[in-house]
Amino acid sequence: MITNELKNQVDKIWETFWTGGISNPLTVVEQFTFLIFIKSLDTAQIKIDKRKKLSPDLKDIFPADKVHLRWESVSNLPAQDMFELFQNQMFPFIKNLSGEQSAFATYMKDASFLIPTAKLLQKVVDMVKTLNLEDKDIKGDLYEYLLSKLSSAGQNGQFRTPRHIIKMMVELMLSEAQITKEYKIYDPACGTAGFLINAIEYIKEQRPEILDALSVREFENLFYGSDFDISMARIASMNMMLHSIESAHILNHDSLSKFDHKEENKYDLILANPPFKGSLDFEEVAKPILDVAKTKKTELLFLSLMLKSLKVGGRCAVIVPDGVLFGSTKAHRELRAEIVSNQQLDAIISMPSGVFKPYAGVSTAIIIFTKTDGHKNDKVWFYDMQNDGYTLNDNRNPCDGSNIPDILERFKNRDGEAGRARTEQSFFVPVSEIEASDYDLSINRYKEIVYANVNHAKPIDILHEIEAIEKKISVGLQELKAIISES
Repeated sequence: MITNELKNQVDKIWETFWTGGISNPLTVVEQFTFLIFIKSLDTAQIKIDKRKKLSPDLKDIFPADKVHLRWESVSNLPAQDMFELFQNQMFPFIKNLSGEQSAFATYMKDASFLIPTAKLLQKVVDMVKTLNLEDKDIKGDLYEYLLSKLSSAGQNGQFRTPRHIIKMMVELMLSEAQITKEYKIYDPACGTAGFLINAIEYIKEQRPEILDALSVREFENLFYGSDFDISMARIASMNMMLHSIESAHILNHDSLSKFDHKEENKYDLILANPPFKGSLDFEEVAKPILDVAKTKKTELLFLSLMLKSLKVGGRCAVIVPDGVLFGSTKAHRELRAEIVSNQQLDAIISMPSGVFKPYAGVSTAIIIFTKTDGHKNDKVWFYDMQNDGYTLNDNRNPCDGSNIPDILERFKNRDGEAGRARTEQSFFVPVSEIEASDYDLSINRYKEIVYANVNHAKPIDILHEIEAIEKKISVGLQELKAIISES
């Protein structure tokens, strides 16, 4: 776990970038990431040097003519010499890494050196030198903390899925998953790879038998992601590497436009929080996705993509805006009909509208379904989350009463939920009723609210009480006058 000392070091480096002229938080993360990466290359070379005693044929990261680019050499240069070396030699070297280190080249694709001055570079390098990056767990936690500082609302809001919501979804889907070396977990809009990272950590901590059964390479092959933003793909790849996935399957492409038949029926589990807003012209969307439902709305297109991407028997947990649950357009209805009547809709978890503050106030829900291509459920489990463990204002401070432990417990024991009334926080709804309700999946359509009887006093009694109070006030005023007069 990251220590307060390490957090303070990161905070100081972040502040140094900002005062040095880099105001875009995404650029700060990228440039900080590059320096961590360069330092990690040196650590990897040290390990290769040690292993060479037993395996002399191992290929060096730094050949003889590039030894001067190693972190220990570069970080001790005078400021201007260091700056020129980074500009003219370091980044070209990183981009051309190949052979056994080809994964590194992928992480750094299209990387640009954007630190504006030699003075700022030297300051930051001196601070990075003091960071303990030897422990992979600490390194991963440090990077997670760095990513948590990405707080650009608006267009960057899509990659700030609250970590506790991600962890809940991962546990819901992986606690009983039958994971073999052929299993594939996918996020088609991965951002900084939060879902994939939490899946990695969950398996390591809660399902160690899976690690024991798989080789390192087989474990790496469990995780897949893509993002259309090169910066996000680069950060996601680095995040995966810092969590021990050296050869990350992170693609930089638009999942909606680049989807082809190779992606169909490929994945066992999809975990995602795709963009809520936006639209694409039909020409920009791959035809197989439009075959499910013809729409321009990205939130619906991603649902179509997930239906196509899953294997039969594969499962999906995806965050959607509430409008997906009850939208009245033809595409909304067709998608819900497909999931309810032709697949196996397992659960709808309604979340409070403040979950994504301060980035967005939209109400959201988690849809959980299994791809069956022809077999539907008899009933669907609904849960009304009212407290996610944080206040629902912009500050999002921790608070008591989180529903998340209850959701995990009830979901894992859904057989015991059958007798619950619709006045409770969770309950089942027959699929036949959902079909008869035009496939409306909003929890308010089915939840029953018990209104308490409130007995109000009669108006004449209230007036009598007011008169009595006024008499007391009058008496008090007379007593106060008497006291003042005597003095």
